[in-house]
Amino acid sequence: MAKAAFHKNQKVYVKPVGTWAVIERVLPQWVKGLDEPLKVHYDVGLGRDFAASELAADKSSNPVDDIADLDNWRILRARNRWKDGEEVPDHPHPGSFPVVTTDERNWGGWRVPSAEYDRDPQKIEYQARIIESAPHLMRVAKALAQFGMAHSDEMPAELLALAKKSTVLLRRIYDTPTDAAPMQQPMHAAE
Repeated sequence: MAKAAFHKNQKVYVKPVGTWAVIERVLPQWVKGLDEPLKVHYDVGLGRDFAASELAADKSSNPVDDIADLDNWRILRARNRWKDGEEVPDHPHPGSFPVVTTDERNWGGWRVPSAEYDRDPQKIEYQARIIESAPHLMRVAKALAQFGMAHSDEMPAELLALAKKSTVLLRRIYDTPTDAAPMQQPMHAAE
């Protein structure tokens, strides 16, 4: 008989994969005639279910649902192994490409294939800066949405519209889509 060792939305370290994830679903395996489940597995959104022995709980006291509190996102420079700095004078940082890390141990995050970087280095550098700034932008959007909810009667219409857009964006970030949900259309800057 097994009891759940973790709960939904708990941050866990997935040992076989070597990454952090959030538990999306707790999956008990029930057997007729028993009061407790025989086994409990966990869906963390990595393509298969994991047993409790394959997971480790996050010991930090940081809330899992507020990624904007993660201030350790930063851009590191990785050496371009295929081309030297002299071969690519049009690159903003010749001989290297950006790697955005989201972990205090400088791994995990966003990387780009070198061929894609070579195709448009300015665009990739811009994307890296956006990703690095995302937690801070989320914090601003969250404050704007909360202010809009508290003072909707007193706000100018333009500011209230921005607060509503912030709420929509935050819902897209925090709500985990179900498997049956249709794919949403991307939001554009003009919305």
